[in-house]
Amino acid sequence: MKQPVFTGSSVAIVTPFDEAGNVNYEKFHQLVDMQIAGGTAAITVCGTTGESATLSDKEHMDLVRDCIKYVGGRAKVIAGAGSNNTAHALELCKECEGAGADGLLVVTPYYNKTTQAGLVQHYTYLADRVHTPIIVYSVPSRTGMCPSIDTLKILSGHPMINGLKDANSNIGSTAGTLAACGGNLNIWSGNDDETVAMMALGAKGVISVWANVDPCGVSDMTAACLRGDFAAARKMQLDAYTLIKALFIETNPIPVKEALNQMGLSVGPCRLPLCEMQPSTREILRKALVAKGLVPAL
Repeated sequence: MKQPVFTGSSVAIVTPFDEAGNVNYEKFHQLVDMQIAGGTAAITVCGTTGESATLSDKEHMDLVRDCIKYVGGRAKVIAGAGSNNTAHALELCKECEGAGADGLLVVTPYYNKTTQAGLVQHYTYLADRVHTPIIVYSVPSRTGMCPSIDTLKILSGHPMINGLKDANSNIGSTAGTLAACGGNLNIWSGNDDETVAMMALGAKGVISVWANVDPCGVSDMTAACLRGDFAAARKMQLDAYTLIKALFIETNPIPVKEALNQMGLSVGPCRLPLCEMQPSTREILRKALVAKGLVPAL
């Protein structure tokens, strides 16, 4: 049985930008402190929500190194290290490993849309060359593909393949993966609206967008699941349903950065081609934030 990189809540943390469009490290540190104070078990940096697609390699690695240094062991740090180019993914994995990351989040190759055999070779190539646990990230809504249960069963046999961030939106597939892989593959929810259902099946927690605005809520919900109090966890999940849906009313991370800005945390805009929210969806998001007590009513 493989020990999970973390249990409970990991925030897929946003990357704040200043007025000049540069990474705002002072604000990033404020966000990290808020997460740790809220019980977040792991910071996932430079993932999709962190706008890794529009960070340069230098920005990416500078942010990973800064996160690890600033967290200073107060929580785990999982570094985004995926690419559609296996050689580039290995460079990122090696750099993140050298910086001291606790885990490597490696998305399935996008655009190339490889075969299942190619996925096995891609992840095996990386896992053979690192000593830091790899979390496979399956998010077919963005990549156009996902690893099959058979592929995950093969990968689960590798000692450096620790688990799966499952954003497939297919609970049946999650159950099938857990049944096939057992304790050889840890699973974390990649969708905030499915966390309790996945944890009821045996998932170890969530890598969460929602936690950016409500770290205590996600931490408390996953803690309830881990102690087997699914009645309490279910209530927390359903109470947050409207907010979670509002956080994905436009392409992530547009709404979550807007939410943080509405909360007074001034994380700046997204980088193009992601643009500011439309007025109609911004209002829906604001009402959801007000209903959860995260911003005051006008």
